[in-house]
Amino acid sequence: MNQFVWIDLGVKNLDRAVKFYEKVLASSIAIESYEEFKFAVLPHKGNEVGGCLVPKVNFTPLSDSTLIYLNVDHRIKDACEQVEQNGGKLLTPPHSIGPHGCRAIILDSEGNTIALHSTEVISKNE
Repeated sequence: MNQFVWIDLGVKNLDRAVKFYEKVLASSIAIESYEEFKFAVLPHKGNEVGGCLVPKVNFTPLSDSTLIYLNVDHRIKDACEQVEQNGGKLLTPPHSIGPHGCRAIILDSEGNTIALHSTEVISKNE
């Protein structure tokens, strides 16, 4: 059983964050509301671990205490290009994490430190 079931990723500007993650994840993200609460659900299927972008009044970006990995399987280079074209910053370029594939570490449009993950194997020279 997976111990993680849901992640709320705090954002300062919901519309800007949705546009950023739609490009990086290459997927549509709809803004939803429940009563007076607006949020945007990240793409996931069925019982997969899911998450949403949640606007925070007193927003403090995620830094180095917790690193959330988002799936960009087999398109990590494109996802990294989208990061920089859409208001984010590439902190650590794609690199191998051994048998677990590869990752890149980014700063998203809201200042959160996030890892992008792919199962593809890349060489040290890529």
